[in-house]
Amino acid sequence: MKHPFILKPGAWLGEGKITLSTVEEELPFYTRWNVSPGDKGRIESKQEIEISGVPDLMQNQFAFFDLSEKAFAIELENQSLGKVVGKGLINDCLIGWEFRLDHLGFEGFEFYEKSELPDTYLMHAEYATNDDFRTVIHGKIWLRQDAS
Repeated sequence: MKHPFILKPGAWLGEGKITLSTVEEELPFYTRWNVSPGDKGRIESKQEIEISGVPDLMQNQFAFFDLSEKAFAIELENQSLGKVVGKGLINDCLIGWEFRLDHLGFEGFEFYEKSELPDTYLMHAEYATNDDFRTVIHGKIWLRQDAS
């Protein structure tokens, strides 16, 4: 398996900095992914994001499907966008996806690049809307190790 992230069930934790076009400074964020076992070729995942100084927890539901050796389809559902579909790519070094939704005035991408540490990825994401709202995210995620 090229990537344990997304393609293998588990819990992932992450942290980094997020820049919102409406705020002048970089804000620390923390994230948690819960990736469910695949069912009939579809992998469900829930992401929670906590941004320092933002009272509400953001929640995204992802579904990964039509997986092949190098590509997949992705569905994202959240409170602000509803349900949208994009496309993803996989290679030896990274897993990533993009959304180009002209009818909603929304586009963006995310990619997760394998780090030298096992079960750890460096991540970068950028999202923008046609009303000039822009989000840029840099961080890392790692597989949560259960204490035993």
